[in-house]
Amino acid sequence: MTVSETRKLILAAVGLGLAALLPLTDNGYFLSLGVTIAMYNVLATSWALFSGPTHYISLATAAFYGLGTYVVAAGIEYIPYPVLLVMSLVAGAVLAALVGLATLRLSGVYFVIFTLGLAEMIRQVVTWIQNNMGGQRGLYVLTNITEEIIYWELVAVAALVYLAGWWIGRSRLGFALRIIGNDEVVAAHCGIKTARIKVTLFVVSGMVAALTGALLAPRWTYIEPNLAFSAMLSFQVVIMALLGGVTRLWGPLVGVVPFSLLWEVISAKYPNQNMLLLGIAFLLIVFVIPHGIVGRLESLIHRVRPGMGNTQI
Repeated sequence: MTVSETRKLILAAVGLGLAALLPLTDNGYFLSLGVTIAMYNVLATSWALFSGPTHYISLATAAFYGLGTYVVAAGIEYIPYPVLLVMSLVAGAVLAALVGLATLRLSGVYFVIFTLGLAEMIRQVVTWIQNNMGGQRGLYVLTNITEEIIYWELVAVAALVYLAGWWIGRSRLGFALRIIGNDEVVAAHCGIKTARIKVTLFVVSGMVAALTGALLAPRWTYIEPNLAFSAMLSFQVVIMALLGGVTRLWGPLVGVVPFSLLWEVISAKYPNQNMLLLGIAFLLIVFVIPHGIVGRLESLIHRVRPGMGNTQI
């Protein structure tokens, strides 16, 4: 490990440490907003671990997130909470592996359509089961877990995701992913097992999303399919990650913070135009800043001082 890499890890640790102090300074609105930002940070960063290097746009985040929430909601009265978190990880891994093996041979719009339909399919299945067999539409999650605890859990998960991303970026796996992203045919001809590598990263992303859903379940108290498997969540995660930029591990965070703050204002003032504004945001990102805020900043830096924007962080 170089001195530069050590310095970056120390800075990241200090940043996460400072973020963890939020519950000690506020336990009201700002803490609630902090939980939301931490949640989207984990989801967007884990999404970028897979979609960033491979360029496969996954809209399955809501499927894994909802699965995690329902694991906790269904078992909170019978199974210890830490065990439920482990079960959510396993459930997310199994679902991601099944989906990955079935769909990651697809590319382009076909993969996007399938992953978008996955959350809706699971939502409809869960709704049918609850309406016809469960006797109620949703499930109650009654615990003594506070927002402070949820926030600290999310910060800890964020630290693990950043550490995993840092390791992947410097491993043979990360190198193989970058080749796949540049040209998958060339990667296959080079002997890289493209399907296995894509499934592996997809499983990691799915596990993190499922765990995040499990951690957030106590926050909502009452879980029902429309909340757990909301397609809006998948689109927000993609937009936040693309807004910040997926070429750097910390890129999604740059998009998560401003977009979360903006979305709070939009949701309060224009609650019935959410999807319209989300679509406009997506179009602006694609046509105005296709490489995200980080990509635009690196481009400007490279013009001023050639070579600086090429350093991997």
